[in-house]
Amino acid sequence: MTRICLLGAAPDTGNLGVNALSRSVMLGVARRLPDAEICVFDNGRGLRRDTYLSGVDAIAHQLCGFSYSRRFYRPESLAHMRLSTILPGLCNPGVELLNSSKAVLDISGGDSFTDLYGAKRFAQITGPKKLVLDKKRRLILLPQTYGPFRSPQRRRIAADIVRRSHSAWARDQESYERLAELLGSDFDPAVHKCGVDVAFLLPTTKPEDPGAALSAWLANTDTPKVGLNISGLIYNDPREAISRYQFKADYRQTVQKLIERFLRETAARILLVPHVHTPTGSPESDLDACRQLLCQLPAAARERVHLLDEPLNESATKWVIAQLDWFCGTRMHATIAALSSGVPTATIAYSDKAIGVFDSCAQSAEVFDPRKLDQEELAELTLDSFHRRHQLRELLQRKLPPVLERANQQMDEIAARCVDD
Repeated sequence: MTRICLLGAAPDTGNLGVNALSRSVMLGVARRLPDAEICVFDNGRGLRRDTYLSGVDAIAHQLCGFSYSRRFYRPESLAHMRLSTILPGLCNPGVELLNSSKAVLDISGGDSFTDLYGAKRFAQITGPKKLVLDKKRRLILLPQTYGPFRSPQRRRIAADIVRRSHSAWARDQESYERLAELLGSDFDPAVHKCGVDVAFLLPTTKPEDPGAALSAWLANTDTPKVGLNISGLIYNDPREAISRYQFKADYRQTVQKLIERFLRETAARILLVPHVHTPTGSPESDLDACRQLLCQLPAAARERVHLLDEPLNESATKWVIAQLDWFCGTRMHATIAALSSGVPTATIAYSDKAIGVFDSCAQSAEVFDPRKLDQEELAELTLDSFHRRHQLRELLQRKLPPVLERANQQMDEIAARCVDD
């Protein structure tokens, strides 16, 4: 039996982008290595069996709890896993899975292999990778963003992890160049590859019951259908966003101004699309951000704004996005859902990670940076993107097929590297 483990893409965080990564990798591996046992590390407790259903695919897999808890006595904690490697007789189910794996795939949530989010988050991202490497297991870094690294020490840690890995993929050309810079003379194009985000291959699934309100909203084709994803991470605490990411624009004012201009200057109807569903009150909650924004709009304006609050999974949400005429998102994988569906897409992006992904589809001109632009400029450029949507759709129709082909070829090679000798 060939066992393949997946780290850095827990499908139980409420983040549909991370779910998209997890599901895309599972499908990609299962279709190419049908006899492999897939083990996914998540935030649950202990070992569990589960089945992922996607169209005609039913992928049986194992889930294993993994956490960064200080409660070292819990087998799910990284501390317990590390202790089990040095204390005879202390068994750990997660470590046993890693020990018996042919390969361990790690994707760092797609864009978290950086110290941009602070030292604690960096330690959480690098800790599992170090454990796998210390256990002398084959670590394959899946397509992701590398950096930026503000701290020289953390940069050295990241470089050491990549050097010791079996192979590593960057998810766009810009990330690939950063990867090469990070490795210096140790860069090897035979094992360090430029790819695309695996979520480009996420299947689209029409929800069995999308709800009467959403069905009616989508059925109306008289006016353009616009989608807007608002990131709770920066909407719910705008002062933190300005401080941490050095914003020039006020994000709250930007999205409100954008909606007001859409309602005033176009006939479009707007669908608010949350992509991170964390509990109410969580600073990450896109749904909280959308609800707060709705409350700021005049009652008359709300008639043309609909909130996607149905509990849809990542594939069903992608199906909804695919029905739109134009989309603007801040969450990276909300925009990837749109781009990979051929929907003209813009992004209000607060880090450089968006440029490379959009450039892979020849859409880099649709990346608008609140660190460089004020809210008036952001609203103006974003609205202009909407007006160019027909031109953008034609361009996407030409550029997207090679990207999808590349994503499939990339998965072929990743699967082969999982089992090569």
